[in-house]
Amino acid sequence: MTQGFTVWLTGLSGAGKTTIAIELEHELQARGVRVERLDGDTVRQGLTRDLGFSKADRDKNIERVTFVAKLLSRNGVGVIASFISPYREARDTARRETTNFIEVYVAAPVETCAARDVKGLYAKAFAGELKDFTGVNDPYEEPLSPEITLHTERETLSESVGIVLSYLEAHNLIPVIEAELSGD
Repeated sequence: MTQGFTVWLTGLSGAGKTTIAIELEHELQARGVRVERLDGDTVRQGLTRDLGFSKADRDKNIERVTFVAKLLSRNGVGVIASFISPYREARDTARRETTNFIEVYVAAPVETCAARDVKGLYAKAFAGELKDFTGVNDPYEEPLSPEITLHTERETLSESVGIVLSYLEAHNLIPVIEAELSGD
């Protein structure tokens, strides 16, 4: 049976977590890897729609996602979890409970995230109209020693995804794709 793993993308809203997760999912599927993508917005429409954005609710949200990731990863499925997950303690619990946990810090300055914000949430938070907004008026605890740090303000999508794929290959969690040699 193939080893499962959990790629946990964490970072501010607008850092690029979902964009990276979608592309990573496509790349892994193209390699024949069994993979499931768990995304903050999607999960909140179903599994955690009863939760708000208080610290207790955010912790419960990540607790539920961790449980799903644990079940999948221990059964040989690669999990891509893309969640703000602002609190280290909740991420540390996910690390302990899932198989082959890889914390990926999707680092982007708040100014970059605000410039990318199509929903206007940062503007509302900066104006004081939106409370409990991570990175503005609610804390985000940066990872202390993530396995991978991506800098989406200066990396292309392809570069960021390539960094994650290289890590997974180097740790024998996915098949290595050999570079095609051109024959003359």
